[in-house]
Amino acid sequence: MSQGQPRRPDAAAQRENQEPIKYGDVFNVRGELAEKPIAPQDAAMMQTAEAEVLGQTQKGGTASVMQAAATRNEQAGLVGHNDVTNITGEQGVSVSETDVAGRRIITESVAGQVVGQYVEPTPVLISQVGVIQQTAITIGEALEATAQTAGDKPVDQSDAAAIQAAEVRATGSNVIIPGGLAATAQSAASHNASVNSNEEKIKLNEVLTGATAKLPADKAVTRQDAEGAVSAELRNNPNVATHPGGVASSIAAAARLNENVNV
Repeated sequence: MSQGQPRRPDAAAQRENQEPIKYGDVFNVRGELAEKPIAPQDAAMMQTAEAEVLGQTQKGGTASVMQAAATRNEQAGLVGHNDVTNITGEQGVSVSETDVAGRRIITESVAGQVVGQYVEPTPVLISQVGVIQQTAITIGEALEATAQTAGDKPVDQSDAAAIQAAEVRATGSNVIIPGGLAATAQSAASHNASVNSNEEKIKLNEVLTGATAKLPADKAVTRQDAEGAVSAELRNNPNVATHPGGVASSIAAAARLNENVNV
């Protein structure tokens, strides 16, 4: 007896074999959020937040990425058009900006975790002779930006290592300055390792606020400075990852911007 043609699986069976695009697939996030599918109303919330703060949805930005993933999930029948991820609905999304040396650092978050960070120039000044005046972001200013973008993060060993690398690059000396940023960060990391309560832990903004004034010397951030901070943070993080919006991330963002400025 001849065998019939193999049957095509029905739509329900195909959906069972498909996995939705999750936050952890496209963003550097952790925990419950990483396992959640990106839903259409999540993307709509981020689009609204971008438009309110930035004036429009950013081409190729976080909202755009979320919309593409949500559309794919909806077309596959894995989420509904009016669906919103529970953790996103409860904790929301946010878009914030921090002005640093004539630039603004845009930080976008979902459920309290940073999913995107980039730098945009603010309108530049034109002198009487018509020369556009642009200044490069310094290491101190990049560290101060971190106090804004990740200020509530308790200081850990990876933060202390990245801050030390930044201080060394700024001062040109491998000697740790007593009472300086690196020494303060190391003390904070040691203290935090010995306490369990988050409320008792020292946060990044307590160490990095006013960083420029705390450095005996400063310099414009270069790609080499950023590589040093990123390497230090990676080596001292058990997960071998940098913290979104953290020390290395902010210095790397400043370096990318400075490449377009004569430093």
